[in-house]
Amino acid sequence: MGLFKKSRRNAGYLAISFIDGGICAVQINRSASSRPAVGVMGFHALEHPVNEAALEKFAKEIDAGAYQCGTLLAPNEYQLLSVDAPNVPPDELKTAIRWRLKDMLDFHIDDATIDVLDVPVDKNAPTRNHSMFAVAARNHVVQRCQNLFGEAKIPLSVIDIPDTAQRNFSAMLEPEGRGVAMLSFDSTGGLLTITYSGELYLSRRIDITLAQIRQGDTEPQNACFDRVTLELQRSLDHFDRQYHFITVSKLVLAPLGMSGEALKDYLAANLYIPVESFDMESVLDISNAPALKSPESQQRYFLTLGAALRHEEVAL
Repeated sequence: MGLFKKSRRNAGYLAISFIDGGICAVQINRSASSRPAVGVMGFHALEHPVNEAALEKFAKEIDAGAYQCGTLLAPNEYQLLSVDAPNVPPDELKTAIRWRLKDMLDFHIDDATIDVLDVPVDKNAPTRNHSMFAVAARNHVVQRCQNLFGEAKIPLSVIDIPDTAQRNFSAMLEPEGRGVAMLSFDSTGGLLTITYSGELYLSRRIDITLAQIRQGDTEPQNACFDRVTLELQRSLDHFDRQYHFITVSKLVLAPLGMSGEALKDYLAANLYIPVESFDMESVLDISNAPALKSPESQQRYFLTLGAALRHEEVAL
């Protein structure tokens, strides 16, 4: 199984992810006439690292076997790299990308599972420098994930990444003809993405965790906010130079629970673009998931919800 492998079951899609303290699962029902609605949602608390017995027990509770199932790699389990798109036929693309990555990875290319995401070019530019994202994970990481789900009797059909999960939300917030920056935090750090026309154009990790954002002491919290602001300013300036044809309309701050409003106000006072807090109910019907009324629950489930919103990646 490669990353982003296409699903083959037909009973709906269930995203399962592993976070600090447990396992999250979300299934979303789509309708052409209304907002996507959260259907199945569950959390299984764990004091120890996940194992097949705990995952199998949770799978039975939520009837995971009835769905196409996917999961998310952790940030330290893959690399997302921007590369120039090779001028080769589609059936030779991944081989060409593999060749380009051989000196960019921190492990041997023969040990890598690779997939690609296209980054569309400016259609009005006279010359079109075309880039792509290459996603690379160690083979043993992908195999371990497959084995874990297989032993837990869960039909795994997709292995996704947080960057595209966040992209799925960001794409729903774009004003016509403009891009959106989105910023989230969890126990592994911050994630900044910029989308335009539903596509991921930038993804950057910020080495600041949710716990640091939530510090109660004003002085270290403000120092942390300063670091976040500087990283955002640098990223937005770089993006503007690289993709001058895209206007970033706003920065949307994903749910943080405690300290969310404080960070939003701080960023709004120090950035040149509008800053908004993410309104989950503006894009999702959560009437069957009342727990998501809580900002803390929204933060816990955020990336799993984003993964559950996935569409099939276009084959390249």
